[in-house]
Amino acid sequence: MFTGIIQGLGQVEAATPSGRETRFAIRTLFDMPGIAKGESIAVNGACLTVEEPGVNRFTAYASGETMRLTNLGVLVKSAKVNLERALGLGDRLGGHLVSGHVDFQAEVAGLATAGQSTVYTINFPGEFGRLLVPKGSVALDGVSLTVNECGPDFLTVNVIPSTKSATMIASWRPGTKVNMETDLIGKYVARMLGPWTAPESGAKSGLSVEFLREHGF
Repeated sequence: MFTGIIQGLGQVEAATPSGRETRFAIRTLFDMPGIAKGESIAVNGACLTVEEPGVNRFTAYASGETMRLTNLGVLVKSAKVNLERALGLGDRLGGHLVSGHVDFQAEVAGLATAGQSTVYTINFPGEFGRLLVPKGSVALDGVSLTVNECGPDFLTVNVIPSTKSATMIASWRPGTKVNMETDLIGKYVARMLGPWTAPESGAKSGLSVEFLREHGF
């Protein structure tokens, strides 16, 4: 589990493909002491397991599913990435609960200045729109951000200068693909309400005032 508070940047030293899978060697551009074999590190928001630890270095394997869903496939030698180690019990939760399980790749549609901040518009597949709410949380390339506005297939986020300078957000341009993970709690709520909010085509929804009253709401 992660928080979406990026600890620093890393740099890809090697990306070795094997079929649909890839093994990455990453050097941290900040001090990351005590990297342990088997620990989880979020790379651009994708949870990867350390295979071979080193001094401010590690290797990790990305499965075909991870490569399909994320932007790790565009990483080449010298590319930079956002890094975050897993949350420890008792640590401060400065962002929000992030699993490191990327849902899909979204796309930067535009950016505009707002004082010293930058507002980014992000487009994404419409079927995920129900998992987002204004002022809710979203992880983009592993960065915990607050949703300003959202619609069926877009959202906007306001990025403050310190976040922009400390992460790879500074390199985002229209057309940039970013890893997106929707809110973990929202997913479970949507799943539980599924039988009543997603009826078969043509059927009447089972969620009604009468249903809520019957179940104590």
